[in-house]
Amino acid sequence: MTHPLVPKIIDLAAPVAESLGLEIVAAVFQTNQSPPVLRIDVRNLEAEDTGLDDCEQMSQALEAVLDTSEIVPDAYVLEVSSPGVSSTLTSDRDFMAFKGFMVEVRLIEPFKNKQVWVGQLLERDDTSIRISQKGQARSLPRDLVASVELSSEAPS
Repeated sequence: MTHPLVPKIIDLAAPVAESLGLEIVAAVFQTNQSPPVLRIDVRNLEAEDTGLDDCEQMSQALEAVLDTSEIVPDAYVLEVSSPGVSSTLTSDRDFMAFKGFMVEVRLIEPFKNKQVWVGQLLERDDTSIRISQKGQARSLPRDLVASVELSSEAPS
């Protein structure tokens, strides 16, 4: 069942997307998570693939519109994605674009008795990848990281 705010959000998001050469493919408001997650999927109308730049531009532009409209009264997480964006993060640009998104970090060997870590991406630097789990920052040694992928799991 579609959340009652989704049609209003699409009405606000569609002109923003159009101004960027994008179209809204889907919108979901997951209120069963804390904070709720508003996910908008977009497609680039002028290119074969929708890239990270497209998602990032849409995210920034839409966030400004949603904040001024106050259509969503409480705190929420905005995720802008595309079917064409790889779920594996590899470049610095990927890590900057998906900051705040849920990720699954797989390690080559256990660290603190765990080999798979799921949390909200905070940052990546030369020595570590930082995620948030239940509001607590966790620093995972970068030399142990096998892969980092976007996760569909709800924030913990």
